[in-house]
Amino acid sequence: MLNSKGLRFPIDVVLVCIRWYAAYPLSYRHIEEMMAKRGVSVDHSTINRWAIRFLPLIEMKSRNAKRPVGGNWR
Repeated sequence: MLNSKGLRFPIDVVLVCIRWYAAYPLSYRHIEEMMAKRGVSVDHSTINRWAIRFLPLIEMKSRNAKRPVGGNWR
């Protein structure tokens, strides 16, 4: 799905951070604290770079999977 080549962290950690950032009104620093409580030491600037890199790709894949809208809404 997503190219995880060159990442220090597993893609699961990256996707969890990005999901939390996109789904909830959290800052990068809040996500950094939440990951630290779970034993993963990640910097907020790294989460920012992940969001810049992966959010457009996830949005494009989800738009392609979306059902087409019909002309009649009734």
